[in-house]
Amino acid sequence: MTETQEIPDILCVGSVLWDVIGRSASHMRLGSDVPGRITRQPGGVAMNIAMTLRRFGLTPALLTNIGRDSEGQDLFSTCQEFGLITRYIHQSDDLPTDRYMAIEGANGLIAAIADAHSLEAAGDKILRPLTDGPLGNAEHPFRGLIALDGNLTQKLLLQIAHDPAFGLADLRIAPASPGKAERLQPLLSHAHATLYLNLEEAGILCQSQFADSASGARALLARGAHRVVVTDGGKPVSLADSDGILTMTPPEVLVTRVTGAGDTFMAAHIVAEKRGESRTAALKTALQAAANYVSGETPL
Repeated sequence: MTETQEIPDILCVGSVLWDVIGRSASHMRLGSDVPGRITRQPGGVAMNIAMTLRRFGLTPALLTNIGRDSEGQDLFSTCQEFGLITRYIHQSDDLPTDRYMAIEGANGLIAAIADAHSLEAAGDKILRPLTDGPLGNAEHPFRGLIALDGNLTQKLLLQIAHDPAFGLADLRIAPASPGKAERLQPLLSHAHATLYLNLEEAGILCQSQFADSASGARALLARGAHRVVVTDGGKPVSLADSDGILTMTPPEVLVTRVTGAGDTFMAAHIVAEKRGESRTAALKTALQAAANYVSGETPL
């Protein structure tokens, strides 16, 4: 399938890989050996966000690294089949395609390993279309939406925080995992950044612990953030910016999957704001989209 030649509505920068997910209907603990299903599906924070944006009618472009191995060829073709713009992807001859492996039980995510070493090794090569290419440079910075994935190295995130090529972009930032949340410190005070964090990640960035999302959001503003959204699973979510703190409770649903839920929430919120929904309506739209996803109503 030939990729779309449309102008991108948003750039999704970060991990695009294969998710290998084992799911069981049983409650699991350390050492559990249970029946279930194992699937392979396209994933990675940038990919999950891009696929959701596409389902909502936007045309995202991917900036990432994909290997030229057989898994990479399959993944590249899959990206095109989803209608994503792939012409800015860096294709590596010597780095394998990244993978993510997770185990999910009836009691949620049991364990996961993200192998994004190729993305990290590719470094700033994935940013060249933005820093010295068709999408912009320091003299003519990109002015649109960028969804940024915390799987990038701390060095690369620091470069983005200070590079004039990113100075006017509307940055929407996801940490990828609590273990990588600290990498986002350089971007915390970026004037045009919105950070999407869970409660644990908010605590890591603030070197503290919070009882609820509102407390976490308030503390992040105090540390210099301009705009943050803090989630807490099925508990109330808070958006904080110069207009104050808005807190809302997610719909109650039966959880059938969790991997990718945060990315779905973030993408839905971006879309809602892009089409002009109010602050309250956009947050409600995002929460409903995430609820539909974890309940299984949204197809993979």
